[in-house]
Amino acid sequence: QVQLVESGGGLVQPGGSLRLSCAASGSTFGSYTMAWFRQVLGEEREFVAAIHWSGGTSYYGHFVQGRFTISRDAAKMYLQMNSLKPEDTAIYECAADFMGRGSSDYRDYEYWGQGTQVTVSS
Repeated sequence: QVQLVESGGGLVQPGGSLRLSCAASGSTFGSYTMAWFRQVLGEEREFVAAIHWSGGTSYYGHFVQGRFTISRDAAKMYLQMNSLKPEDTAIYECAADFMGRGSSDYRDYEYWGQGTQVTVSS
């Protein structure tokens, strides 16, 4: 009963920045732990970041190394990506888990957006 729509993807040069957004509708957004995952064609889905429904805690995948920041407001969830590398190229997906703990396992998330393409290339 939750619809998620990502935006903000595109083509960026190495070292550049992008901000992804995820808009949620259809339920109580504030009660959902939100997360970003990414996936390259033919490879495993990879955890990027999550933010607890209470807003008090956030989590990041090991590869982030301080380059990304997850945040949320009353209507949307965001991923600010800086110092982008070619290996960050992927489809980035927004996910939601009702009152979740902030799991890094994609199987724990109930709702998914369609994804937005991020391409890092010169």
